[in-house]
Amino acid sequence: MPDTLTNSRIVAAYRERTPASERFAAQAQDLFPSGITHDGRHLKPYGIYVERAEGPRKWDADGNEYVDYYGGHGALLLGHNHPEVMAAVEQAIARGTHFGANHEAEIGWGRLVRDLVPSAERVRFTSSGTEATHMALRLARAFTGRAKVLRLKTHFHGWHDHMTSGLSSHFDGSPTVGVLPGVAENVVLVTPGDIEATVAALEQEDVAAVIFEPTGASFGMVPLSPNYLTAVREATRRHGTLLVFDEVVTGFRVSPGGAQAHYGVIPDLTSLAKILAGGLPGGAIVGRKDILDALDFEAAPASGREKIQHQGTFNANPVSAAAGAATLHLVATTDACERANAYGEALRRDLNRLFAEEQVGWAAYGTFSGFHIFTNPKGRTINPASFDASTIPYDELKGFSPDLVRKLRLALLVNGVDIPNRPGGIISASHGDRERGETIEAFRKALAMLREDGDL
Repeated sequence: MPDTLTNSRIVAAYRERTPASERFAAQAQDLFPSGITHDGRHLKPYGIYVERAEGPRKWDADGNEYVDYYGGHGALLLGHNHPEVMAAVEQAIARGTHFGANHEAEIGWGRLVRDLVPSAERVRFTSSGTEATHMALRLARAFTGRAKVLRLKTHFHGWHDHMTSGLSSHFDGSPTVGVLPGVAENVVLVTPGDIEATVAALEQEDVAAVIFEPTGASFGMVPLSPNYLTAVREATRRHGTLLVFDEVVTGFRVSPGGAQAHYGVIPDLTSLAKILAGGLPGGAIVGRKDILDALDFEAAPASGREKIQHQGTFNANPVSAAAGAATLHLVATTDACERANAYGEALRRDLNRLFAEEQVGWAAYGTFSGFHIFTNPKGRTINPASFDASTIPYDELKGFSPDLVRKLRLALLVNGVDIPNRPGGIISASHGDRERGETIEAFRKALAMLREDGDL
């Protein structure tokens, strides 16, 4: 495939459309590594700079309008600027952004979490999903007295040291740069969905916890069978190992009670973030009372255990609490999850019709309110309408060409749609028929542009 920066019509069209974003990107190069503040925003020649957003749409610095499938990295089930959430935020800001003290809003927020999430006997707020999964491991080790954690390759649980090997590299378990060998040595990696390997590791290793994304890596890009959830739940009980669901993405999205409520498989601990805080910073670790008692000033010493210390300047921040409580109330009392899920099903169907019509050997797949594009890196003969991702190895599902996907993203941006780098997208309850129609047309035009550039 020819390089895209010098002779691509797609890149030329993108540059012509986004001169203000290009200027901002040049300024950012002097400030930030690679000119960005999040790895997921890396895009050559540069990413768009957004000025405002509303519902399922956003507008960049040049005034270009996009149907948005980033959704605040998955945090915005209700779409951008939902009026009830924004009203709650404005009222909270008027009272103060940080009290350095307990406040009533955190109680209402915590009650909503406990009422919705089946595993949430107790709640501890954090500032992010990374912090929540980190606390999950510390709680599990304290509770079990064991050292190791079992993870599934390609599953993302934040960027702390225990979660770097086996995500996109170092699948042999060796430490990534900057991580101590002793940390990596206490992480056991297994092939996603392989119950025999999981059970064997539980029998052979000193495992405190098993942690995974319950719908599969990257919100089901590498899907997990519901049978795997059930089998691991049974196996962890037998071996005295804690089961941790990372529901940072799936929590309050798959259903109001997350994937665990949908599948009826209840973990011991659950990490939450994103929708939890209604688009503002915030996370939580929730789970069994006897496990979270390790954070309790009275319960921990009473049980003969040392209390786990846990600070956090922005834990249960009052503005995040207001946004989170307003969002979770709407999740609990409306059909937001169902609407987003239904849109996802319709969009995947329409994309597969398009791929078949255009005779492109790709497929759209996924579950609930997400979609993934299988770009078929090995040239399989597939029928988009009947494509079954569970039959494809994880390294092939994630083995897309970065150059091809980059050009697809740029072509979609030129035609008014923004998707993440995976490729795929996350859907909100505010997406509707108009957005779906515009998305299909944008994909149709993007495929034509890729053909013109010689990429298809």
